[in-house]
Amino acid sequence: MERIESFKINHLKLLPGLYVSRRDKSRGCAVTTFDMRITAPNREPVIDMPALHTIEHLGATYLRNSSLKDDIVYFGPMGCRTGFYLLMFGESEPQDISDLVLDMCDFILSFEGKVPGAEPEQCGNYSEQNLNMAKYYIGKYKEELLRSGRFVYPE
Repeated sequence: MERIESFKINHLKLLPGLYVSRRDKSRGCAVTTFDMRITAPNREPVIDMPALHTIEHLGATYLRNSSLKDDIVYFGPMGCRTGFYLLMFGESEPQDISDLVLDMCDFILSFEGKVPGAEPEQCGNYSEQNLNMAKYYIGKYKEELLRSGRFVYPE
């Protein structure tokens, strides 16, 4: 079988950042998949599940209520728990959505109260949430994005 694109990226060199993971086109529609890499794979601990779940709920809530909500296809965690995939209609670059991602980070960092969708009738694992740890990971990610401006996969 052919190796998929995401397995061709050298994860030993991959650092936190916002990258184009892939672009797909079908029937005149383009979708860009962004890699929101929050931790350095195989070098930092992965994001713990309750924090990952909270980031998913808050990030999806923010993105689907943002000015670009009609461009959002999907926001969800990577299986390896080192970040998230953000799928958007169109052929954007990381710099085109950096403000959106930073605003999402600010939304998560300033969020107080009950996590949206954290009710048994709304989520299959509603009680596994950790807002404080979600803020920790997102704060670290935002700092790294602002410091490094990392928008291209390392060679």
